[in-house]
Amino acid sequence: MIEDIKKDAAERMQKSVAALGNAMAKIRAGRAHTSLLDHVVVPYYGSDVALSQVANVGIEDSRTLTVTPWEKPMLSVIEKAIMTSDLGVNPNSAGMTIRIPIPPLTEERRRDLVKVAKSEAEGARVAVRNIRRDANSTLKELLKEKEISEDEERGAEEVVQKLTDDVIKQVEQVLADKEADLMEV
Repeated sequence: MIEDIKKDAAERMQKSVAALGNAMAKIRAGRAHTSLLDHVVVPYYGSDVALSQVANVGIEDSRTLTVTPWEKPMLSVIEKAIMTSDLGVNPNSAGMTIRIPIPPLTEERRRDLVKVAKSEAEGARVAVRNIRRDANSTLKELLKEKEISEDEERGAEEVVQKLTDDVIKQVEQVLADKEADLMEV
């Protein structure tokens, strides 16, 4: 029973780290990467779909992304979706291809992006601490129902705390890597 609680907490904490990694990937670091457009959704025959489902997204050079729609009528729809996204880029259409130049980041914008990265990391830390709290409260309920002893509960809480500390270190490492990536000129 205690092993199940520890295993569940570990899995949920790792999912929090994975979610942080996905959030950090959305924060652009000044060079073109296809993942910048992963969260862009496009209206397609009455439903919203991911951009990658209606067009081919590629990299032309280190500062330019290309989007080639599979259907000609989608060109203007995709261009509008990219403009209204929170990326702050201006797509240019030429024939059947949309080119998206990625402007170099200013020092001020880099600092703003570092703040965003720090807030994402703080959200991940809070999620990990909430998982720890849930695991500890489950252990206390088991103790209250006399299914485990006080020593077992104390030992399990220590294991959960060690797991929490390890995952928080992973979060800090992800943040440090992203900060270094963002501040690199």
